[in-house]
Amino acid sequence: MLATYQQLRDPVPVVVPFPTLKQQQFIYSRAKRKIIRAGRRSGKTVGVGILAINEFVKYKRVLYAAPTSEQIGRFWYTVTKALERPIDSGKLYKNESDHIIEIKGTETRIKAKTAWNADTLRGDYADLLILDEWQLMNEDAWELVGAPMLLDTDGNVVFVYTPPSLRTRSISKARDPQHAAKRFKRYAELKKTKPKRYGTFHFTSHDNPHLSKVALREITDDMTAIGHRMEVMAEDVTESPGSLWNRDVLDETRVHEVSKDGYDKIVVALDPAATSEGDEAGIVAAGMIGDHGYVIADRSMQGAPEKWAQKSVDLYHELEANEIIAESNNGGEMISTVINQIDPSVPVKLVHASRGKHTRAEPVSVMFTKGRGHLHGSYPYLEDELCLWVPGGPSPNRLDAMVWAFYGLGLIKEGGGTTDWVKFVG
Repeated sequence: MLATYQQLRDPVPVVVPFPTLKQQQFIYSRAKRKIIRAGRRSGKTVGVGILAINEFVKYKRVLYAAPTSEQIGRFWYTVTKALERPIDSGKLYKNESDHIIEIKGTETRIKAKTAWNADTLRGDYADLLILDEWQLMNEDAWELVGAPMLLDTDGNVVFVYTPPSLRTRSISKARDPQHAAKRFKRYAELKKTKPKRYGTFHFTSHDNPHLSKVALREITDDMTAIGHRMEVMAEDVTESPGSLWNRDVLDETRVHEVSKDGYDKIVVALDPAATSEGDEAGIVAAGMIGDHGYVIADRSMQGAPEKWAQKSVDLYHELEANEIIAESNNGGEMISTVINQIDPSVPVKLVHASRGKHTRAEPVSVMFTKGRGHLHGSYPYLEDELCLWVPGGPSPNRLDAMVWAFYGLGLIKEGGGTTDWVKFVG
C-alpha cells in the first residue's frame, strides 16, 4: 500500500504493508484507549507498526515500547522498511542504535525502546504511546509514567498483549500477571457507553492469512491445551478445568487480619528450581492456628542456589519461623548444605514423596474447599499456579512449596490413608 510523506512540498513515497482485516479494525478505530488481545504471530506487531507510520505521516510523535530489544525487532523492521525511501533521500533522520526516525529539526518522530518497567520510559514524550507485550510489563509503566506523558497533548495509547501461559509468566515484571486481562475486561465494559474513547480488539493466530496452516497445526501438537487457548487462540484463561483450586474458593477463604504473633507454628518451604534455565525456586511460608493453615508469604525467585537459599533464610528470620522444609528427592541434601553454610542455626527438615505433585497437592486443596486453608493476603503468581497448573505443565514451584509448607505444619498427617507416601526424613 502506498502512502505519501510530504515535507516542504516534496512528496516522497512511503510503502506501507497492506493491513489484514483484523489489523484494519484497530488501525482505523478512532478510540483513544485501545487494547489488543492477540495470538502469537497473529500480525499484531506489524499492525501497530502500520498504525505508527500512519500517525507519523500526520506529524504525530510515536513512542513504541516492548520489554526486550528482541521484541522491538519486528516493529522496527516494519517502520524502517516502509520509510526507507524518505530516509535514503535524506528527508528523514534515522538513528539505528537509539531506534529513532524523525523529521529533521522537529519533535515529530517514531521511537522504539525497551520498557520492562516505568523507569525506562521516564522523560520521554508521545502523541501515540504503544505498549507491546503489555502483560509482561510492570503496571507502573502506564499508571505512573505513560498516562501522565499523554496529558499535554491528550494523546492516545494502544496496549498489545498475548494472554500469558504459566511458561511465559515467569519472565514477567508485572505485580499482577492478570493485569492486562483485567484492563481488557474493563475496557470492554467502558466501550459500551464510551465507544469513541475505548476500544477492544481480539484475534487469533489463525487470523493471520500469511501464516502456514501446517505450522499452526504443528504448534498445536507441541502445546498443552491451556497453552494453546492462551497463546494461539488468545483467550484470557484464569482457571484450568483440571486444576485443584479455583478463584472463588481462594477468595472465599482469603483473610487479611492475622498477626504473625497469632500463629501456633510457622514454616518456610523451599522447592528448588527444576532447571537452571530461568525456572523459579518456590519459597512460600505458611502458619497454622489450630487445624487451619494460612499462606503468609511468597518470596519465590529465580537465581542460583546460594541466592534462593539466602532468601529462604531471610524469610525464616523475618517471620521467626520454626524451620525450613525442603524436598529431599529434589536436591534436599544440597539444600541442607547450602543453608547450613549461610546460617548453621537454621533447622532444615527434609521431606520425601514417592508420588507426583498433583497427588500430594490434592489433600491441601481439600483443606481450602472445607474452609481450613487460607491465603493471608493476595499472591497473584501463586494464585495463577493454583488455578492454572495441570499435570504435564511447567513445574509449579510456588504451588509445590505451598503444599510442602502445609505438610510441614502437620496439617496433612503423614502415614496411613492417602498420604503414606509422604515421609519426613530429617
